[in-house]
Amino acid sequence: MVTTIQVTEETKEALERMKLFPRETYEDVICRLIEISREEELSTETIQNIEKALEDVKKSRLYSTEEVKKELGIT
Repeated sequence: MVTTIQVTEETKEALERMKLFPRETYEDVICRLIEISREEELSTETIQNIEKALEDVKKSRLYSTEEVKKELGIT
């Protein structure tokens, strides 16, 4: 099924600039953007790990490079 959508002139111009080649359709541009968006979504686990890491930073639970090297026995 084909449908028509309305976009502002600015959006149309932005889509035009995103074309990989002159005859690429707006449909192809939009689908590519949707696919990129899906690939960049973070999993729940990743988000939780980032939040935990930020909390560690806020509470100064950090190790210097020298401390890590000493712990691992690499000097």
